[in-house]
Amino acid sequence: MLSVLRNRTYRNLFTAQVVALTGTGLATVALSLLAYDIAGAGAGEVLGTALAIKMGAYVLIAPAIGAVADRLPRRTLLVGADLIRAAVALCLPFVGQVWQVYVLIFLLQSASAAFTPTFQAAIPDVLPKERDYTQALSLSRLAYDLESLFSPALAGLLLTVMTYNWLFTGTVVGFIGSAVLVVSVALPKPATGLGSSSSAKSRSGPASVYAKATAGSRLFFRLPQLRALLALNMAVAAASALVTVNSVVYVRSVFGLSAGSLSLALGAYGAGSMAVALALPRILDRVSDRAVMLRGALLLVLVFAGVGVITASAGGSWRWPALLAAWAVFGAACSMVLTPTGRVIRRSAPPRERTAAFAAQFSLSHACWLLTYPLAGWLGGRAGLVWAVVALGGIALVAAVTAVRLWPVREGTAAAAVEPGRAHGTAPVAPDHLHVVNTASLPTCWQHGNRPVLDGLHAHY
Repeated sequence: MLSVLRNRTYRNLFTAQVVALTGTGLATVALSLLAYDIAGAGAGEVLGTALAIKMGAYVLIAPAIGAVADRLPRRTLLVGADLIRAAVALCLPFVGQVWQVYVLIFLLQSASAAFTPTFQAAIPDVLPKERDYTQALSLSRLAYDLESLFSPALAGLLLTVMTYNWLFTGTVVGFIGSAVLVVSVALPKPATGLGSSSSAKSRSGPASVYAKATAGSRLFFRLPQLRALLALNMAVAAASALVTVNSVVYVRSVFGLSAGSLSLALGAYGAGSMAVALALPRILDRVSDRAVMLRGALLLVLVFAGVGVITASAGGSWRWPALLAAWAVFGAACSMVLTPTGRVIRRSAPPRERTAAFAAQFSLSHACWLLTYPLAGWLGGRAGLVWAVVALGGIALVAAVTAVRLWPVREGTAAAAVEPGRAHGTAPVAPDHLHVVNTASLPTCWQHGNRPVLDGLHAHY
């Protein structure tokens, strides 16, 4: 897997991602302590609102950035987002009121909503070979998992020798370091692709900002595999919400364990995710994305059933080890769904629209979390953990079954690229064009079976 790091451009971009994630992790710990200093016992409410603002910024800003991303050089956009994040982090230690925290969090996460989809859309152009790209996706998954484990530990170590305000300095350094690493490489221009939307633009004129902002979302609702991805996002959001929001309740209230056991629970989730991320590059050489992702979603449902039994049981020393095992399988199943997501988007969206498609995935997936996070907290606090597990497990079940029904089997296999498929009208294309090679020439069209993709030659699916 590490062979992909021989590519200097990708190596610097991956390092930038890791450095920025580490800074973000330090900011998360520092922000929790800042909220407690400002609001005292109401710190939970402050953090909950800040989390909602974060998700709201992701949902609203990412599509807007996708609409204008093609007008700016990628490197300029990425560096600008990093510098904005660094400036906001520099201001955080000096706030004294709750509303100031909310404003700065919105600015910080808006910059992240610009950075992340643009970064994700650039990687397929940096690594055009699918095997390399798959390895990059696994490394990215590992980076997120390691951040969740490493950053809190680093923050705890730093807090033994400094106050939490200095952690924001680490965040600033992280974002500036990310910007320097991005500047150090020349990013490839977005590929225009054959039969891309450029031909459509020449016929219909420049698209409106609104049309471009919603282009990625409309693409998701038009292709079957991307509609299935929407359902898969909801299944993952249900599971991760239970782990993120209610792990502390299980550790402290249900099992009466120390605060240190919370790290053990979250570490089990991260370990499961990392194990799958390491194994997936080889698995995806033999198994389709569809098979891996749908099995991961169905596995989430089974784990919810097990967690329901653990939660409803009156007692027993077996429950704590069982919960750790369930959290590890949750992490593994979520990684089965999340890691191949970039491959699905890359194959489905024409090159010119990749940034819009990744922005739509970023926005729509966080819209799922915007629903499940409050639901996990409200039901767990008001009705009890059993009802939270039942409700979130029900959401995961409906989402998994929906994904299975929406994603046709033929679109999930490598054979789909060569089997007889749908036809489109004739177009002035070269004899060696993707749409002509290995196809049947009919009186009025070429018939072929490439995977569903919307572009200038396929206006509708």
